[in-house]
Amino acid sequence: MSSPRPELYIGLMSGTSMDGIDAALVDFSATRPVLIETHCQQWPKTIQQALIQARDIPDDELDTLALLDKQTAEIFAEACNTLLDKTDYHADDIVAIGNHGQTIRHRPDIEQPFSLQIGNAEILTALTGIDVISDFRTADINAGGQGAPLVPAFHQAIFHNDKNCRVIVNIGGIANITVLPKDETQDVIGFDCGPGNTLMDAWISFHKQKHFDADGTWCSAGKTNARLLANLLMDNYFQLPAPKSTGFEYFNLEWLNKKLTDDLDTADVQSTLCDLTATSIIRAINQYAVDTDEIYICGGGVHNKELMSRLQALTKCSVQTTETLGVHPDWVEAMAFAWLAFQHTHQQTGNLPSVTGASKALVLGERRIHQV
Repeated sequence: MSSPRPELYIGLMSGTSMDGIDAALVDFSATRPVLIETHCQQWPKTIQQALIQARDIPDDELDTLALLDKQTAEIFAEACNTLLDKTDYHADDIVAIGNHGQTIRHRPDIEQPFSLQIGNAEILTALTGIDVISDFRTADINAGGQGAPLVPAFHQAIFHNDKNCRVIVNIGGIANITVLPKDETQDVIGFDCGPGNTLMDAWISFHKQKHFDADGTWCSAGKTNARLLANLLMDNYFQLPAPKSTGFEYFNLEWLNKKLTDDLDTADVQSTLCDLTATSIIRAINQYAVDTDEIYICGGGVHNKELMSRLQALTKCSVQTTETLGVHPDWVEAMAFAWLAFQHTHQQTGNLPSVTGASKALVLGERRIHQV
């Protein structure tokens, strides 16, 4: 009996840490999605710095944003084309690209809420020869939701287990959790629980001119300051009920510096920030998922050995990576946006109202068709 014809999608994800563009080629022809190939495209330093600076540009500086929108799409296209070059597949074999885009603003709680991701879809489809599905957050926001996190719906689709309550934790720039009850009649819960790597990355970048704390070496050399940690955890965001979402607009060095009242050793601050991430994650799990049996981590945070150790020290549950479940932790989010493109193509819903707070489940995204 012949194998089913592949139904191939590319998922693109570039997170708040901007450590690279993840491109994943995924086949959805079987019951369970299969990761065919991956590629991590490094940002050119000039574009990466411009994107970081774009976080602070005034809203009226549209010329800069328009140029970045074009340049980002060009780098995304390079990532997709290089990904396919690593396989025997061509553009004509791919149904669509699910493009998350690069987040510049995420403001779901203002009077006129919005979330802005750049990476021009028209340019991307022209440069790849593949349909592009993007702008996944707007429909959810228009329905009263946060527009984030969107990945929990994918977590539910591939990680749910009817024997155990699982929590999937994505630790990117921001950390978010997905609570998967073993009883499928119960709502999935998911939300941004606070900073993941973003504060640790910003602190080591400022003081050591390094992009990240490899293996948590610097934070392990410091000693957590209990008073500072308690002060950070008192922030209003941690007290808000779910659904909620956040980003670098909130958790950044300006936020941290306002709370630094003592003259502390810089390594001690880094250690405290590591504990802030670990503690806010476990507190969120304890509050919303008291029956948790298993915790699985994905995202860049899995590579911080000190952070993983501190997470385990705070809970009796086993803390493992999603590799245990058959999905490499570096590629879960890119696969999720390939899945969202698959859902859009088949006119299936992609959000979970219990997670985002939207009034209803919706088909997400807008499709740009490649013009032959």
